[in-house]
Amino acid sequence: MQRITILGATGSIGVSTLDVVARHPDRYQVYALTAHSRVDDLAAQCLQFHPEVAVVGSAQAASSLTRILAEKGCKTEVAYGESALCEVASASRCDSVMAAIVGAAGLPPTLAAARAGKKVLLANKEALVMSGSLFMDAINASGSALLPIDSEHNAIFQCLPNGYGRAPDKHGVSKVLLTASGGPFLKRDVETLDSVTPEEAVAHPNWVMGRKISVDSATMMNKGLEVIEAHWLFGASAEQIDVVIHPQSVIHSMVSYVDGSVLAQLGNPDMRTPIAYGLAYPDRIASGVSAVDLVKIAHLAFFEPDFNRFPCLKLAYDALLAGGTAPAILNAANEVAVQAFLDRRIGFRAIDRVISSVMDSLPSTAMSSLGDLLEQDKQAREKALSFIH
Repeated sequence: MQRITILGATGSIGVSTLDVVARHPDRYQVYALTAHSRVDDLAAQCLQFHPEVAVVGSAQAASSLTRILAEKGCKTEVAYGESALCEVASASRCDSVMAAIVGAAGLPPTLAAARAGKKVLLANKEALVMSGSLFMDAINASGSALLPIDSEHNAIFQCLPNGYGRAPDKHGVSKVLLTASGGPFLKRDVETLDSVTPEEAVAHPNWVMGRKISVDSATMMNKGLEVIEAHWLFGASAEQIDVVIHPQSVIHSMVSYVDGSVLAQLGNPDMRTPIAYGLAYPDRIASGVSAVDLVKIAHLAFFEPDFNRFPCLKLAYDALLAGGTAPAILNAANEVAVQAFLDRRIGFRAIDRVISSVMDSLPSTAMSSLGDLLEQDKQAREKALSFIH
């Protein structure tokens, strides 16, 4: 029986994870569920799955959750705050951690899980983008198993040989190819992107996601963060990572080998597939997702990304090449700019301009500790806010 902590249980990844877990009660038991402020949703999950612990973001949310659960006779312990998140991610009674908290907030508990030697199911790309070598060092030191849950990285993982060990050259890997849908503005006139509304930006054509990650998909910053994540997960250089726009989202990513072979993982755009693969690895279990019907799809298209349309993708490559804390600066500036756009304080095309300005004004430094990294994150956020104001 595998006991699981789900960080970000009320988000789309968390909900999908619980759907897969519910299909296999003989294999999985929920140890802890966490959410920031969606108390009613978390309470409903607690009543269904009866975790030992539930964690929320504030004392007020904890009080509300405690009252709801007590009225229903649910004995789940309630805690709140970052330290509680880290505790349930590293607890001895937890075997696996689904890291699905969006943004920099997910880094401390995900790193805690890695240091505790847990099986880490990584759906929070920002944790690895920000901390890079610090995170991988923690994984290696503890012997933790790291399984990528992003559909693209999960696809690459499935297409790599056993015992790959982040060594592309030793295994004949020439490139990893990350596919991207292109988001809702792939064919929209670039000159009209200044007038994009938050409602338009979050309307992804293929995937159902949260608001922040949907905007990242529209700017292709999401893909840029995945480029940086792929570097750390698979040991590939920036030159060995290509992005290919594939609007149908059927091929989730590919690996190109030196002998001319290209291996691809295909499937319907449903996150339960990579979640099930990560939960059961190296076994395979039913995810609730139907097999892709290639005859019905009939046509698969591929395009090279246009940096003029998607400047955020270019900024991510620049951050990867710069190294050090540059990816953390990129991520922090992006989080602030995206929130400002969702709050209607800046326009859509101002997102990349804010990020570029922050990267130009804050030099990248060596990544020596988590404290130094978080300080750079703080400075980047303050700088981004100053540009927005």
